[in-house]
Amino acid sequence: MSVELLWAWLLGYLLGSIPFGLLLTRVAGKGDVRQIGSGNIGATNVLRAGGKGLAAATLLLDTLKGAAAVLLARALLGPGSEMFAATGALLGHLYPVWLRFKGGKGVATFLGILIPLLPVAALIYALVWLALLLTVRISAAAGLAAAVSAPISAAVLGPDYLFPMLLGFALLVVWKHRVNIARLKAGTEPRIGKSGT
Repeated sequence: MSVELLWAWLLGYLLGSIPFGLLLTRVAGKGDVRQIGSGNIGATNVLRAGGKGLAAATLLLDTLKGAAAVLLARALLGPGSEMFAATGALLGHLYPVWLRFKGGKGVATFLGILIPLLPVAALIYALVWLALLLTVRISAAAGLAAAVSAPISAAVLGPDYLFPMLLGFALLVVWKHRVNIARLKAGTEPRIGKSGT
């Protein structure tokens, strides 16, 4: 592995590991989001801790950091580096060193990564996520379905070389939702606006 690719991974990791949900709720005087609801630093838990505005800002910034990692690596380190930056960004969000490797669940950051890598997959991802949020109103179900759509989009629409990476990303997102999956099976996963996700 070249030094440039290591730098790309590190750039992605550092960007991905910025815990925007935690930072925004603290700056807004809402306390530590990790002590509220599910304890997660993502937008769904920020919604309970700080309301719609902070949740929307968290969602946007978590998405942008994924896109920024890919775009910056491509611009600064050349073609081929963006996949390493993308991997770093998702791992940074899921396992940030600053929070003892206890990060978010990766749904928004995964979307951000897709936007510059495979825009059509990003569009499908966003539509699946939004459609399920509006219908079933279960954040975990919407996020899981959106994540699974990414490798399917890559397999059907190409390019083929993205499929293994996006499949790995989807499996990571599923793994981070394992508690939610157990609750979905039990019928106890709360809908948006209620506690516990």
